[in-house]
Amino acid sequence: MKAGFVALIGRPNAGKSTLLNWLLGEKIAMVSHKAQATRKRLNAIVMHGDAQIVFVDTPGLHEKERLLNKFMLQEAIKALSDADLTLFLAPVTDDIKYYEKFLELAKNRPHIVVLTKIDLVNNAKLLAKIKEYQKYQDRFLELVPVSVKKNIGKKELLDTIAKYLPEHPYYYDPELLTTENIRDIYKELIREAIFDNVSDEIPYESDVIIEKIEESSTLDKVYAMIIVEKPSQKGIIIGKKGQTLKRIGKEARRLMEEFSQKKIYLELFVVVKKGWTKNKKELENIGYLF
Repeated sequence: MKAGFVALIGRPNAGKSTLLNWLLGEKIAMVSHKAQATRKRLNAIVMHGDAQIVFVDTPGLHEKERLLNKFMLQEAIKALSDADLTLFLAPVTDDIKYYEKFLELAKNRPHIVVLTKIDLVNNAKLLAKIKEYQKYQDRFLELVPVSVKKNIGKKELLDTIAKYLPEHPYYYDPELLTTENIRDIYKELIREAIFDNVSDEIPYESDVIIEKIEESSTLDKVYAMIIVEKPSQKGIIIGKKGQTLKRIGKEARRLMEEFSQKKIYLELFVVVKKGWTKNKKELENIGYLF
């Protein structure tokens, strides 16, 4: 019996949440084509043979001055230091400099390089990229190429992870998919709908607070507040005659129903909290605990 925590680390938009959902076989992590969508650590549990792999999704490694961004970087560093093993996600089209920066941060933490999005290049380019990483082969345990889009490399990656996990009793009930509660998952799915329906900086200056959930066996009633920094952003989130907010609500309900396998009644409203991304007290009220 083996069990351990495995941190997913990489630059913003490297595909950590997409990889996590693929390995889990369920969508629980927020996915967006926009960078820096993930803000907090999220645990997902994958049983593979006699191994319990507890994946920890993290915000992308980046440096920005905003207090919220500092919290996000802190979350990634904590996950890296606490994990038994780390996966560094390296899209095949990326410059190796991102990995070199990671090595400075990781010191000698045990890690596997996961070369992602290999469907984007031909075999010659893939082999050339692997060769680039081989000059650091004394620093990583193994390099595993994968493609989520083409469903290539899942078993190989899980086998490799399991090989390096410590012998340990399971941390969680093997039936669990995640340690997150339904409130946090619903919050992230609403945030995903905002990212998909509103452009520019607004998604980065917005967040979601779940006010109340009324659960039954066939229906969840969810009452949620979208917060933004400026009155102009509130107008954009709501849209002309409320159309944008309706689109956000429709997509969020679809995502929530797919996850919960229940009908969802969702009520959304929008409020302005000026400067919340730079205010420690406001951030802690929302759940970003430093």
